[in-house]
Amino acid sequence: MSQSSATVIGFGAVLLWSLLALLTVGSAPVPPLQLSAMTFAIGGAIGLVWVVASGEAAALRRVPPGVYAFGTAGLFGYHFLYFSALRIAPAAEAGLIAYLWPLLIVLFSGLLPGEKLRAGHLIGAATGFAGAALIVLSGSSGFSVETMPGYGLAALCALTWAGYTVLSRRARHVPTASVAVFCLATAFLSWIAHLALEVTAWPATPMGWISVALLGAGPVGLAFYVWDIGVKRGDIQLLGVASYAAPVLSTLTLIVAGAATASWTLIAAALLIAGGAGLAAWASAR
Repeated sequence: MSQSSATVIGFGAVLLWSLLALLTVGSAPVPPLQLSAMTFAIGGAIGLVWVVASGEAAALRRVPPGVYAFGTAGLFGYHFLYFSALRIAPAAEAGLIAYLWPLLIVLFSGLLPGEKLRAGHLIGAATGFAGAALIVLSGSSGFSVETMPGYGLAALCALTWAGYTVLSRRARHVPTASVAVFCLATAFLSWIAHLALEVTAWPATPMGWISVALLGAGPVGLAFYVWDIGVKRGDIQLLGVASYAAPVLSTLTLIVAGAATASWTLIAAALLIAGGAGLAAWASAR
């Protein structure tokens, strides 16, 4: 598989994550950690079926236990920190801080063997971050001292996913089939955390159950498999900057579904993010 093909496959995860907000709204009133347990169980089960059907089951036995611990920590850690941050701090500000992970991926990837951080990557990352900030902060009420612990958790969230993504590049020899085990282990840990911290609530309508199923099949399922391919075999710096498209695509999806209204803020943010991705692509081509 060529690097460009792997990069395109990896960007498929960004497209799937653009449906996360809409499907999460549709899954109400399921609490976050319970939703994480349900959807990761679906994503892991689908992956396990694919692993068995493709004959990759034997390869899973050769994966070191440390790799399984690393992958589970990345998936579970990110979602646990993200949901916890949004419980303590305002969603807009915490979401902005958590969405530092694409920028951190671009910066951290420059430290990988064979990678080089160019000025275009830095400018593109900064431009894309400005677009993401414009979306998240529109209508924001500002920061407050009382919510600083939530901001700290959001920062750890960004570091966790960026670290997981970049370090996955160093484990490129590990088969993508291992992601199925990551998902199932994350589902188990999420359920334990849910029982300890939340009150169980099931979807109230058939559409709610459909939303949960689609989440498990796509944004919290297939997305992690294609992302694994992208970060291990594709252009990780371009993927990092292109990830800024997720908040724009997510907002567009909400608008099409009638859950949000179009605005000049969205248009400006889209131009900034598209421009940032273009700069990063130009830098990678050089």
